Amino acid sequence: MTDTTILTERHGHILIVTINRPEARNAVNAAVHVGIGTALEKAEADPEIRVVVITGAGDKAFCAGADLVALSRGESLYPDDAAQQAWGFAGMVAHPISKPIIAAVNGIAFGGGCEIALMSDIIIAATHAQFGLPEVKVGLFAAAGGAFRLAQQLPKKLAMEHMLTGDPIPAARAAEFGLVNHVVPLGELMPTALALAEKIAGNAPLSVQASKRVALGIQNGRIAADAPYWEHNRLERSALMQSEDAREGPRAFAEKRKPEWKAR
Repeated sequence: MTDTTILTERHGHILIVTINRPEARNAVNAAVHVGIGTALEKAEADPEIRVVVITGAGDKAFCAGADLVALSRGESLYPDDAAQQAWGFAGMVAHPISKPIIAAVNGIAFGGGCEIALMSDIIIAATHAQFGLPEVKVGLFAAAGGAFRLAQQLPKKLAMEHMLTGDPIPAARAAEFGLVNHVVPLGELMPTALALAEKIAGNAPLSVQASKRVALGIQNGRIAADAPYWEHNRLERSALMQSEDAREGPRAFAEKRKPEWKAR
């Protein structure tokens, strides 16, 4: 991969995937989408890769979500290729693979960044990491799986509070309620993630993959139980994106001002 937007590194049977846009808080644009999706395809097809670890460059952001500045300029966050579009946001959220995915969250995981973490099987978080779905603050909603996955992975009332306020969840509190597996100092983040990945990789790979597919209901590269959620998601997003508020939110964000909501 010549584009350095996504870096991949082999570590024995582990593939490390790094979102490499620290200047943009590792926000997702079309290049990130293609890079992550392609890396996951590579991992699934290569029998020597047994675990994927995904992280962000730098020490401030795992991923700040969609690149709202690019969105405000009218740029698409999705590639032109239909097969790549089917992977879902960031090339990942509707792209289940059999190989276990560990998210090593090195900072904020907001919006689509949180949705990447929610799609991962295991989360290791740095002490200062935070998780959040702030889309309601910018006229959008967590349309990349967050609106249903957060409520599946946290107690529903807690998930609703954070989704409807857009307020972040500190790593320690996320761990308290089972959203995060381990919270460690930043310097121990990748060693901890890699140690866990190596432990998983030491098990029978086909057994691990079958276990994941059964646990998540993955068949033919899809999670069948998610289909009704994605359809509802599509209908809501289609309606919302036609609203004035959906245009105002990213514009206000890019202009660094308070949005003026009109509820239309």
